[in-house]
Amino acid sequence: MSLWNKITQRKANRDIANNLMEKTQQEVDRIEPINILVAGKTGSGKSTLINAVFREKLAETGVGQPITQHIEKITKEGVPLTLYDTKGLELNPEAQHEVLLSLSNLIKSQKEKGSHEAIDIVYYCINSTMARIEPFEIELIEAMAEHVPVLLIMTQSIGEKNSDFEKYLNELDLPVQSTIPLLAKTYLIRGEQRIPAYGLQELIDTTLEVVPTEVHKAFINAQQIDLNIKVEHARRWANKYVASAFGVGFSPIPISDATLLVPMQITMLAHITSIFGLSLDKAQIVSIIAGIGGTGGATYFGKILVSSAFKLIPGIGTVAGGMISGTTASVLTVALAFSYIEVLRQIAIAEINGRDMKIKEIQQIMNKNLSEQLDVVYENLPKDIKENYLPEWLGSFLNL
Repeated sequence: MSLWNKITQRKANRDIANNLMEKTQQEVDRIEPINILVAGKTGSGKSTLINAVFREKLAETGVGQPITQHIEKITKEGVPLTLYDTKGLELNPEAQHEVLLSLSNLIKSQKEKGSHEAIDIVYYCINSTMARIEPFEIELIEAMAEHVPVLLIMTQSIGEKNSDFEKYLNELDLPVQSTIPLLAKTYLIRGEQRIPAYGLQELIDTTLEVVPTEVHKAFINAQQIDLNIKVEHARRWANKYVASAFGVGFSPIPISDATLLVPMQITMLAHITSIFGLSLDKAQIVSIIAGIGGTGGATYFGKILVSSAFKLIPGIGTVAGGMISGTTASVLTVALAFSYIEVLRQIAIAEINGRDMKIKEIQQIMNKNLSEQLDVVYENLPKDIKENYLPEWLGSFLNL
């Protein structure tokens, strides 16, 4: 490739990266946010729980806005989640009544504002090592449960004492959706002896069972525990684009394919990114794009799907020709989506582990996964499609 072509390709990749970042932000802005009230006494482990469950370490980095003397609203740009955090509840009876009134008013007023503002669920935290629930806490849980689902979360759940306390809480028959014992982060006993974190996956699953489906995407985006559910939802969404790619590819007009396929695929990647909830920077996106089709970049898809097909395939104006173009578009769109999802999964794992993935590494993962996905998609095509409709040039491209 000449120097001029390299410069042109790099500029095209940067333009696509800017477009993808812009569309991703638009997708995130369209997500209906989930609103969670986190309550509990001082030392109940609320901040530890919040930082363990949600990305971006919200308890530390989120923007706090006082709502009342006892309630703080925590948000962060790019995360479709609003947390309402209660301050410590070790209060005299008069102050406890004030807290109860404040929380009740908050839940009612937010509900009146509509679904975007309504509290979707309450996480009530109790430190299991204390093995005690105050009468005021029971009153508070009962009052909130009249208006919104409540999960009773037993933090720092370690040892047999925890089991006895869980049994006691269950016997109280509180109006909660579930009682979940958990350990939000690995507990160091001594030396190399550790108790691994547990219970967070149950919290994720239970939350999704309880909250409205309209806020599922927001919760999946915001949480960082279950990467598999991010992958599952991203693949499910990507499949919707396959039919669309086929429809565009069926068009007998070359310029129609070229102008429609690439923007559609960028929109698909933006939607997938919004599901994962990763704050990708331009350098990372450019490296992903560079991993698509080697030096061809993302513009490769539009060109190879159209110009090559129309030049090399006889009878392109016929129905059979349209089938060839449509099948090709579908194959490459599926491979692009699934390989991109795997790259985001790897980036998410690195972020959770506190590691910055190198730009070159991202590019190599994208390139490797794209090649593997093309092989997988090809193998799963119906035999008659492969024999009768798949163009020879695509078979060569797949190295088959």
